[in-house]
Amino acid sequence: MNGSKSPGSSGGSAPSWRPLTPTERAVAIEVLKNGPTSRSEIARQLGMSGGSLTRLAKPLIDSGLLLEGLTPATTAGQGRPGRPLDIVTEPWHFVGLKITGDMVYGVVTTLKSTVVRREDRKLGSSEPDAVADVAHSIVRSFAEEFPHLAGIGVGLAGPVRGRSVAVDSPYLGWHEVAFAALLEERTGLPVVVENDVAALVEAETWFGAGRGFDRFAVLTIGAGIGYTLVINGEAIRPSDDYHGTSERWILDPSGPLTPEGERGSAASLLTVQSIEYQVRAATGRSVDYEEILRLARREDPAASRVIGEAARALGILISHIANFALPEKILLAGEGVGLMDVAGGAVLDAIESHTNPHADPVNLETKVSDFHDWARGAAVLAIQVLVLGEAAGE
Repeated sequence: MNGSKSPGSSGGSAPSWRPLTPTERAVAIEVLKNGPTSRSEIARQLGMSGGSLTRLAKPLIDSGLLLEGLTPATTAGQGRPGRPLDIVTEPWHFVGLKITGDMVYGVVTTLKSTVVRREDRKLGSSEPDAVADVAHSIVRSFAEEFPHLAGIGVGLAGPVRGRSVAVDSPYLGWHEVAFAALLEERTGLPVVVENDVAALVEAETWFGAGRGFDRFAVLTIGAGIGYTLVINGEAIRPSDDYHGTSERWILDPSGPLTPEGERGSAASLLTVQSIEYQVRAATGRSVDYEEILRLARREDPAASRVIGEAARALGILISHIANFALPEKILLAGEGVGLMDVAGGAVLDAIESHTNPHADPVNLETKVSDFHDWARGAAVLAIQVLVLGEAAGE
């Protein structure tokens, strides 16, 4: 890997990794996801000969992306054990940013996606230039401790075109905002912008709950509803301007009608703002989501009714995913997953009632995540795009 200077960079020299061929990329991903791995095991996983793997590994080692470990790898069979291949993690680091309607959450990760620092800043304005200034201030702060920043990943709600333009970000009020260019201009570093759920899915597929599964689904509940199906390690991606599924995913035709969705939709039943809206409509008081969960736990009538309806709706939604996508595992994440702590039994009952009785039990994992997990996902996406390059067809 080579270093190239970027004028005004917040992180000194930005690296320039050479483009990888599809087979080289497959080798690098295998090592990145699984840690130090013997050549024979990589060859077995990728269905290639040991000689082919050796030829592919040499340029990756020469370029500084891979290295040979010091401890010989244990191998089955005859012959002297070889040294495992591993990813070079020093000196480069990556920045991941998650932008909400009022905050920017930031992390620094290694090339293996290990978070080594966090920092958050409040937004005074949602104007694109103001948000870019706040993001830049976080990057500058990171660069003081980590001078070799290689790139930045940004996650935000709504569809994104070309890894750079926020097509429609509802919580920021953005339409057709070329945010990658704004942040690159300030930092001098390459920037990758993506939908926040898509970024989180990549991190979980490579390093989290989805590792080792051929069919894996992610459902997020919070300010919005996100859903992605991953098949053989590749997320099924809609077109860049596709959005609004949760407003049209009807779970209860007699359910609540809110400004955020059709009557009884996933959005009207499960988003944080819709739950708050329903309790406010029932009581005349403004109560935030966490307090609603506490009230429901104490069996407050209004909160219990709204949370009970949400729990049933969540179970039905999960059963729909299980019945039609047939995933080996479903990950439930997002800032709204506290619903499971209060009404998890009702969710599981609804899943059982609406799932095909002849199918295997639903393998559901709930992850209590904060916005730093979403920021880490953005950093993982930056690693994928800037270091490993886009996969064919992406």
